[in-house]
Amino acid sequence: MRTRKYRRLKTAKYLTRLMNWYYATRRPVGRLKPLAWVASGVPVEILEAMGVATVYPENYGALCGAQRVATDLCQVAEAAGYAVDVCSYARTHIGSVLDSRHAPLGGLPRPDLLLACNNICGTVLKWYQALAQHYRVPFFLLDTPYLHGSRIESHAVQYVAAQLEELIAWVTRHTGRRLNQGKFARVLARSNEAVGLWREIRELCTARPSPLNAPDLFVAMAPIVVLRGTRAAVSYYRRLKAEVEERVAQGVGAVPEERYRLLWDNIAIWYRLYRLFGYFAAYGACFVVDTYTNAWSLSVDLDNPIEGLARTYTSVLINQSIQTRAEIMTDMVRRFHVDGVVFHSNRSCKPYSLGQYELRRIVGERTGVPGLILEADMCDTRVYTDEPVKTRIQAFMETLGSWASPPTGS
Repeated sequence: MRTRKYRRLKTAKYLTRLMNWYYATRRPVGRLKPLAWVASGVPVEILEAMGVATVYPENYGALCGAQRVATDLCQVAEAAGYAVDVCSYARTHIGSVLDSRHAPLGGLPRPDLLLACNNICGTVLKWYQALAQHYRVPFFLLDTPYLHGSRIESHAVQYVAAQLEELIAWVTRHTGRRLNQGKFARVLARSNEAVGLWREIRELCTARPSPLNAPDLFVAMAPIVVLRGTRAAVSYYRRLKAEVEERVAQGVGAVPEERYRLLWDNIAIWYRLYRLFGYFAAYGACFVVDTYTNAWSLSVDLDNPIEGLARTYTSVLINQSIQTRAEIMTDMVRRFHVDGVVFHSNRSCKPYSLGQYELRRIVGERTGVPGLILEADMCDTRVYTDEPVKTRIQAFMETLGSWASPPTGS
C-alpha cells in the first residue's frame, strides 16, 4: 500500500504569521495595558471590550507539546513538588514559570490578573491559585454549575450572569478599566462572526471527500481561542472558509483517496499530531469531525449579552452529562457519515476522558459504528509508545475492512 501525501492548507502560512504576531506582541502590549492570563473557558469577550490583553497558558502548553519541549518542563514542575498526575498543560506551564530558560518564547509575560472558569475542569482552580501565590496578583474564578440535563435551567443562567457582573466590577477595581457598551457590542459581534465562520468551515467537512482532516482542525482552532472577538480572527476564518469552499467545489480531499471517515474525541496528541493521523491516512481514513474543536462553535445571544455569555460558557461540551455528549456524538456520526470513532483516553484531562467507555458503548449501540480507545497524553511524551498505538490502529482499521497494513516505516 503506497503512502498518501497529505495536503496542507494554503492558509497555513497566514495562520503561522498570525500566531507568531500574537505571541510576539504579548510583551509589548502587556506594557501598554493590563495583561491577564486566562483559562480557555473564560468569557474573554468581556476582557477584550475592557481593553485587557490576554494570554492562554493552555494554548501555550499545546505549543510546548507540539514543539516537544513539554516533557522537560513537566519535569521541572515535578521536581518542585507537582504530582505527575496533574494535567500536563498545568505542569508544562508551571515548569516554564519556574525555569523559563528552555521554554519557548522565554515563557509568557508576567500577568497582572488571573482568570479561570471551572467549566472545563477543576484543575484550573488549583493551577491558578498556585500562579496567584507565585506572582502575588489577583485571581478571579468563575463558577459554572455542571449540566446534568440536556438544557441549562434559568436559575443557573442567572447564577453565572451575576458572577459576570462581579467580574466586570472586579476588573474595573484592579485595572481602572470600565466596560464600554459600544465596544462590548462590537466585540461580541466579531466573536459571533468568527464562531459562525468556524461552524460553517467544520460543516463543509460533511462533503465527500472531506476538505479537512483533524490536524487541520486542531491547528486552525487557535485564533477562535486566543483571538476571540478580534478582527484578526474574523479575517483569518474568512480566508480559511474560502479555501475550504474551493476544495469542496473542486472535489479535493484532505486525505487523497478517502475511504473511511472517522470522528476524534478529546484533545489532540500534540507531539504526534501529523504522524499519528498519518497512520490512519495510510489506510485512506480521514477524521472529518471531532468533539474538541466543536467546543468553540457556540454563539452568544446579542439581545442579552451577559445572560448570553452565561448560557454559552456554561454549555461547553465537558460541562455536560455523558448522555448529552452521547447525543452530540451520535448526531456527528450521522451528519458527517462517520465509519468509526477514535477516543483519546487522555491521562491529563480526566473530565474529558472519564466516561469514554460508556460513550463508546452508547454511540456504538445507536449508530453501529465501532470505537477505538487510544491511551496517551496531550503533551507528556512519557505515556505514549508508538508501536502499541500503531498495532491498535491496524486492528481497528481491519474492523473497518482495511485491505492492507500501512507501509513499513510510515
